[in-house]
Amino acid sequence: MSDSRMFSIITLLLVVPASLSVHGAAISGEEYSTEISTTSLHCWQEEEFSILTECAWCNPFQMKSWAPCDRTGFIEKINCAKSNKVEYKSCRSSRMEESLFWRFEGIMMCLTVVLVLVVIARQRTLDYLASEKVRRQILSI
Repeated sequence: MSDSRMFSIITLLLVVPASLSVHGAAISGEEYSTEISTTSLHCWQEEEFSILTECAWCNPFQMKSWAPCDRTGFIEKINCAKSNKVEYKSCRSSRMEESLFWRFEGIMMCLTVVLVLVVIARQRTLDYLASEKVRRQILSI
């Protein structure tokens, strides 16, 4: 049996059961989600809210002690309209997103430079080996 055919069979054996289990989990998750009481939800998940304080960086103490700071490292203060509760909600900062984007771009540029250098070095090595082979063939004549 060829390698590509074996690879196809293994892929089918691994992917199909995994996709079925994920689909089954989604169905059972939908059934379970209807049974969850709404008392465990935050007010901002159920009703309209207004932002009292814009998305701001959490300090190290808040990162360890506040659950909303745990997810993104940023937090905003909100006021729920119906219940008039003041709560804190995790948020995504545009500064953080921009910083992550430029970090990713920098890493990709560095990786590009490194890989270009590797390709150039490999090409030089192959050119040298080819010229040596031609030199040996000419000397053997």
